Amino acid sequence: MATNAVTRNATMRAAVWTAPGRVDVRDVPYPHVPDGWLLLRVEYGGICGTDLAIVAGRHPRATAPLVIGHEIVGTVERTGPDGPPAGTRAVVEPLIACGRCRACRDQAAHVCRELELFGIDAAGGLADYMAVPSDRVVPVRPGVPVRRAAWAEPLAVAVHSVAQARMRGGESVLVFGAGPIGILVALVAREAGAARIVIAEPKASRRRAAAACGFETVPDGVDPATWFRSTNASEGADIVFDTAGHRDVARVLPASARETGTIVLVAVYPDPVALDLRALCFGEQRLLGSRVYTRDDLTEAVALLPDDPLGLDQLPVAVFPLDEAAAAFHAARADDAPMKVLIEIADPSAVAEVADRCLAGGEVAGPATGEGAPEVDLFGTPRGPAIS
Repeated sequence: MATNAVTRNATMRAAVWTAPGRVDVRDVPYPHVPDGWLLLRVEYGGICGTDLAIVAGRHPRATAPLVIGHEIVGTVERTGPDGPPAGTRAVVEPLIACGRCRACRDQAAHVCRELELFGIDAAGGLADYMAVPSDRVVPVRPGVPVRRAAWAEPLAVAVHSVAQARMRGGESVLVFGAGPIGILVALVAREAGAARIVIAEPKASRRRAAAACGFETVPDGVDPATWFRSTNASEGADIVFDTAGHRDVARVLPASARETGTIVLVAVYPDPVALDLRALCFGEQRLLGSRVYTRDDLTEAVALLPDDPLGLDQLPVAVFPLDEAAAAFHAARADDAPMKVLIEIADPSAVAEVADRCLAGGEVAGPATGEGAPEVDLFGTPRGPAIS
């Protein structure tokens, strides 16, 4: 009888974080697909700041060796109960909630007390295949280009952040940070009807990218709060989004928003920082946290992909094949990094035979062995062949 277990020699390629500063493309066991899960043939995976923190050894939960990647789009190879049909392109919702805590019971699983993510706490999707629960994917409308669909997961972060701000249209908005999330927040805010959007970003290359999207930018070398008020009748912004997560930004957040304005913390601060709570109190400003996204946010992000109303196709993207994962991480951490680095994974001709074997059944006795691509220090030093 056919089962979801894998054969002894069924392996696939995966980008594995093996030690601080090191990523290795290895042959790893094909994923086990439990009852109620589906199998996704991965097409693209995005690299984000969280992935860079993991590879640098700075993420508090990630443990090597780990198959990384949580910004995943692919095609359903084998579906599960209530999952989309085989052949459906879908994006992964990588959140893993406990289902027991108060937040989960209150339908706020995205702030679960024990929240985990695929690609951080469990094997991620920078691999030929990924197994996920059947209800953890969102189908993409046919005809949407797959590279555009690869924006869906970070776009959901922006959708959730803007929803937290309760925009009604006509607001002035100041965004700190012109990285991928900052730009996406600005794009979603514009789509939501913001009257004016200004982006504060110290890197010239990112300011140019923001300007290319049609956004005002704070001039280099000036205080963003003071400059914004000087251009806005001495008023701060109606809504401030902090996508930078830097102590220098925290210092000016209350001064950047108007009295009774809203400040949304999108970035995750790695350490406690100084914040002028007296100014926040005297101005009766709202300070809101924003963590990842809900299922509805991801669904809304996917709904924004057809016809590309946000202009995602115009954002600068670099694409690397899976076998060049180390080079992709190099590019993503460079000072002149593109807006998004994607890793192209799907190679149906190379993995179809493995899929056929695995779906036919048989047990796996232990980890796969063999040589993959050379293990590489992200500072560029070859480490020799991979050893499983």
